[in-house]
Amino acid sequence: MPVKPRAPLAAATLLLGLACLTGTAHAEEQTTQVRVVTNMGDFVIEVRPERAPLTAADFLRYVKEGFYTNTLIHRVVPNFVIQGGGHDATTMILKPTHENIVNESGNGLQNKRGAVGLARSTAPHSGNAEFYVDLVDNPDLDPVPTRWGYAVFGRVVQGMDVIDKIGETPTGAVGPFKQDAPLKPIIIESMAVAAPTTTAAPAAQPVSPAEPQKILSPK
Repeated sequence: MPVKPRAPLAAATLLLGLACLTGTAHAEEQTTQVRVVTNMGDFVIEVRPERAPLTAADFLRYVKEGFYTNTLIHRVVPNFVIQGGGHDATTMILKPTHENIVNESGNGLQNKRGAVGLARSTAPHSGNAEFYVDLVDNPDLDPVPTRWGYAVFGRVVQGMDVIDKIGETPTGAVGPFKQDAPLKPIIIESMAVAAPTTTAAPAAQPVSPAEPQKILSPK
């Protein structure tokens, strides 16, 4: 007669099987990336919808609509940021946009070098289509208890050398821009969602029990 496993052993076997299935299901995670083609080279932005869902969805909507085609990177401030995506490259006029987005600057993503954020005016919820890339760490753009920050929704994962090259371009007053505009136009020729990429999740390692994770306020 076959020997039936004891209940604890059967339960342990079941849990082990479920753990293996879960590990297989999460072994790979997909990320959304956007390739930006400019007349100075290409770079790739990895979008973070899990941290900035409204801002990421807004940005991807503009990308899929072709909004950014033939727009300017109209602002370059060395050792600070480059900014663009709102002005038509031919007329230098601001393009009409969708509604503004609620400020998601408290999402835990910081304005570190290579971070991509939503540009806005002094009003905290005035961002829509224009974006910027941090050339250096810019903690002053992060939120503090007394004021809103600038919402980071992604990061440059390829082509940071192109970003640095753009950041070194000569600037001045050009057309409607009183300062910080590239003297030679830097044009976003196209932006498109890249083919989905998968990244292997790190192997599970035994860890000591810890407190629940908390999203800390950026310093």
